[in-house]
Amino acid sequence: MEPGGRCWCLVAGLWGLWASVAGGPGLYQGGVDPVWVLEGATVREALRDAAWAWVVQFYSSSCGHCVAFAPAWKALAADVHEWESAIRIGVLDCGDEANYETCKEYGIQYYPTFRYFRAFTKEFTTGESQLGSDRELPTVRQSMIDFLQNHSQEAKPPACPSLEPIVPQEMFTLFDKKIQHYTAIIFESENSYAGREVMLDLIAYDNVSVKRVLDSDPVFLEKLGISSLPSLYLICPNGTHGLRNVLKPLRSFFSSYLKSLPDVRRRSPPRLPTLAGRDGEGDGAGVKDWKDFDPSKVYMADLESGLHYLLRVELATHKTLEGSELRTFKSLIALLAKLFPGPDPTVKLLETLHVWLVSLPLDRIPYNAVLDLLDNKMRMAGLFLPSRVRWIGCQGSRAELRGYPCSFWTLFHVLTVQAATRPNALLNTGLEGDPRAVLEVMRKYVRDFFGCRACAQHFEEMAKGSLGSVQTPEEAALWLWEKHNEVNARLAGDLTEDPKFPKAPWPSLEACPSCRRGGSVSRKGQLPVWDETEVLRFLRRHYGSGNVEYRYAESRPDAEKAGSPEEGREEERKARGSFLGFSSLDMSLCIALYGTSSLFLILLFVFFRMRSRRRKARPGRPHV
Repeated sequence: MEPGGRCWCLVAGLWGLWASVAGGPGLYQGGVDPVWVLEGATVREALRDAAWAWVVQFYSSSCGHCVAFAPAWKALAADVHEWESAIRIGVLDCGDEANYETCKEYGIQYYPTFRYFRAFTKEFTTGESQLGSDRELPTVRQSMIDFLQNHSQEAKPPACPSLEPIVPQEMFTLFDKKIQHYTAIIFESENSYAGREVMLDLIAYDNVSVKRVLDSDPVFLEKLGISSLPSLYLICPNGTHGLRNVLKPLRSFFSSYLKSLPDVRRRSPPRLPTLAGRDGEGDGAGVKDWKDFDPSKVYMADLESGLHYLLRVELATHKTLEGSELRTFKSLIALLAKLFPGPDPTVKLLETLHVWLVSLPLDRIPYNAVLDLLDNKMRMAGLFLPSRVRWIGCQGSRAELRGYPCSFWTLFHVLTVQAATRPNALLNTGLEGDPRAVLEVMRKYVRDFFGCRACAQHFEEMAKGSLGSVQTPEEAALWLWEKHNEVNARLAGDLTEDPKFPKAPWPSLEACPSCRRGGSVSRKGQLPVWDETEVLRFLRRHYGSGNVEYRYAESRPDAEKAGSPEEGREEERKARGSFLGFSSLDMSLCIALYGTSSLFLILLFVFFRMRSRRRKARPGRPHV
C-alpha cells in the first residue's frame, strides 16, 4: 500500500487512518471535552487519596478503535457530568510518548483498557476492572453505580448519597415531618438503576433529595396508586404529596422534572473538567511541522519510527515474554533481521538482537533485558535505532489520524515483497520454506501484542478464512494487498478515515494504469477488476528497497551517500565485513559474552526469587 496515500486498517479503527504516536493533543482535550484529561506526570497525584472515585480509560491515540469509541465516551462523560463529586471519568493517552512509562506502571497492554479507582486510596494501585463495562454506555453507568456501592462506609465519597433503598415504613415517617425541601421517591424493581441514577443526577442540587423504594410490597404500592414502575412520588415542602406524572418513566425525564421544580438550584454552575497542562490547548486540528513528501515513495523514517514504537513501547508493556509470546517475538526479530531493508546501524542492531535471542536457552525472559540490550549495550557498539518518532509518509491531516499503524502495515508490505524477491533470505531461521512466513508472523504478532483487541480478533477471523490458500511468497504479497482493499471499500467514509487521504481502491489509476482491467468505480461500489500480474509487479517496485526514501531519516546508508545503487547496499555491507572498527569476529564474541552474562544474571535472579519465596513459606518459630 502507498504509505503516503492509502493505509488500510484491520477494522473500523485498525484499518482506518490512525493517530500520530507523539506530538499534538490526543483524542480528548481538557477544557473542551467533558472528561478529565490525565497526564503521566500527574495521574498518581490525581488518583491518590481523592474524595471521589474514578473510572479511567487508558487509550492510545494510535488506536483506531479508540478513535471510533471517543465520541461515545465523551457522550457518557457529558451524561454523567453531574456525578463528578462522587465519581469522575478520566482518560490517559498511552500513545503520548510522555505517558509511555506511566502506562507500563499501570500494566496497560491493550486499548482501550478501563480501570476503576476507589476513593481515599492512599497506596499506589493499578485499579480494578469491571466486567462488561467497556462498550455499552448504559452498562458503564451501571458499573459506575455498582462500584460506588462497593465502597465501604468509611471510604465512600462524602458527596455520594446513600444508594440503598428505604423500606416503605420509612416513607410514612416523611409524611409527618416538616421538611423545607422536596423529597422525591422513585418506586422501582430490584434490578432497576433508574432511582440510583436520578440520585446521582441531583447530588449537585439544593432543596431536593432523592430516595428509592423497591416493589416488594404490592399492597403498599396499591395504597399509593402506583400501577407501573418506575414511578415518581413527590413530597413537597408545604406537606402535600402524591404521585407525579412525567412524559416518560425514564431517568432523564425524572431528573429534568426535579431540576425544574421551584427553588431547586444547582449549587455551582457546571464547568468542563481541566487538569494542569491541558487548559486552553486549542482545537487540536492539524499537525505541527508538516513535511512535504512523495506518496510514490516508502520512507525509512516511517519504518524506523514504527520499529521504535513496536520494540520500545508496544512490546515493552509485557514485563516478561514466555511460551507462544516469546516464540512470536523470536520469529518477528528473525524476520526483521533478514528482510528489513534499512541502514547499517539498524540492520546490525536487528541481527545482533536475533543472535542474542537464539543464544539464550530460556523459555522465559524479562523484556527489560531486551530494552537494556537495545538502549545500552548496542549503542556502545555503534548500533542504534532512532529513539523518536518522525512520521513522513504516515503523517495525518490531524493529530489523531495515521501514524504507527500506517508504518506497521507499510513494514509488513515491505517484508512480504522482500520475502518474494529474496527467496533464500530466511535460510536457517526456522521460517524457510513457508510461503506464508511473513503473514503468519504478522498474524501472531497482532494476536499476541497489538494494542487493539477488537482489531486483533477481526484480523484473526479474516486470516482463518483465507490465509490457508496462499501457496507462494508472491501470493502472500497479493493477499495483504487484496484484504486491505476489501476492508478499505467497506470503511470508506468511516470516522477513522483521514479526509486528506480517502480510502479508494489502490493503487490508483494514476499510480498504476496497467493494474486495472476496468475503469475507476465509486468509493462504495465494487472493486475494480485487477490484473494481478501487473499488481504484483507494482508491489515489487513500490515496496522494493530501491524505492525507500532516506530523506528525513536519522541514519542513512553509506551506499546512498556515495551514490551507489540501492540494490547493492546489502552486498556492500557484507563485503566490508566490519562496522565502526568492529570485525565480524569481534561482534560475535561481544554477542556471545553478553548472552552468557545475561543468562547468568537471569538465572541468578530466578534462584534468589525462589529462595525468597521458600523462606516466606516456612512457618515462623514460636515465641518462648
